[in-house]
Amino acid sequence: MNVDLVDGNRLLLLRSGAEYFPALEQAIREARREIYLEAYIFAEDDAGHRIGTALVAASARGVRVNVLVDAFGSLRLFGKLREALAAGGVRVLEFRPDIYPWNFGHRRLRRMHRKLVVIDGKTGFVGGINVIDDMHTPGHTPPRIDYAVRVEGPVVRAMQEQAEHLWNVVAWTNLRQQWGATRRPAVKLAREGYQRAAFVVRDNVQHRSDIEDAYLDAFERAEEEILIACAYFFPGRRFRRALTQAAARGVHVILLLQGRVEYVLLHYASRALYGALLDAGIEIQEYRRSFLHAKVAVVDSQWATVGSSNIDPFSLLLGREANLVVDDRRFAQELRESLYQTMEQGAEAVEPQRWHRQPLLRRIKIWIAYGFARFVIGVFGYGRLH
Repeated sequence: MNVDLVDGNRLLLLRSGAEYFPALEQAIREARREIYLEAYIFAEDDAGHRIGTALVAASARGVRVNVLVDAFGSLRLFGKLREALAAGGVRVLEFRPDIYPWNFGHRRLRRMHRKLVVIDGKTGFVGGINVIDDMHTPGHTPPRIDYAVRVEGPVVRAMQEQAEHLWNVVAWTNLRQQWGATRRPAVKLAREGYQRAAFVVRDNVQHRSDIEDAYLDAFERAEEEILIACAYFFPGRRFRRALTQAAARGVHVILLLQGRVEYVLLHYASRALYGALLDAGIEIQEYRRSFLHAKVAVVDSQWATVGSSNIDPFSLLLGREANLVVDDRRFAQELRESLYQTMEQGAEAVEPQRWHRQPLLRRIKIWIAYGFARFVIGVFGYGRLH
């Protein structure tokens, strides 16, 4: 799939919460008409109260503020803060709140994992950063490594359309039809810069593989380097094949992955793939200084993507995700330099020979986790990691 890149945008790369939250706060303060905010996690912590206060203030001056959170992602993290937002005039909805112990099927796993903000239909934010304090990393050196992009220009129109559409769907399912988005005539947004970008989503209807296809198209055209930073990396066969084929034709493929154990099953299951990737000449770097939450990539210092989609079955086959794809050398080089700096400061290379000589007990853990992960994916109807 070749994404439809739109010219005339101005993009600002934001590194972790230290850059993201001030930029988001400022944009909320400047809002005059309408705000859509989507987050998988909206936590009741310093960051959550900070953004929540700005949203309530916007509502008080007449801005229509719409907040959509994922019911599972924000479970036990959003109670009192939600009440404060609602009391301040903010309209709050939950995506799929039907979370019960006996309800463990496709629907429960189809989460809203997007991190998206659109303000007045003119300014957008997209990336991997939740509304949560990323300086709180117990036992590790903060911050949590993550990225977002502030967007101005014509591509924001697609972001607005997707935000309105999902809000309307969830409003109807939550019996809040009166909260539906107001349809307005499409307005052509003015050029704000010279950068080309496309807004790409994944859902379970029309856009089932758009994000993965955008990656694969970039890999197929790669000539020099593919650099991926991903928190949860458990790709299917098509994705692995594209990377190994790129490496075989001389492309330097680098994977910057999470070295810390966060989710035990996925941590060990993903390592079952390391051997074949290393044998194909792919370089693997594990980030160990803190938590890596990024979902970004750079190809040939020209193509880049920043978004919410991990490279695992839950993002690529089940979740609602949103990524920005960028064709711009300056933006891509800035992201690439940031990732190399991250590797220099806190990553360790996985050495192929050492990896193949690891203890038997660790290998057993890896293959048990891999088998169980495959079984779980099969139970939920995705037995073939395509």
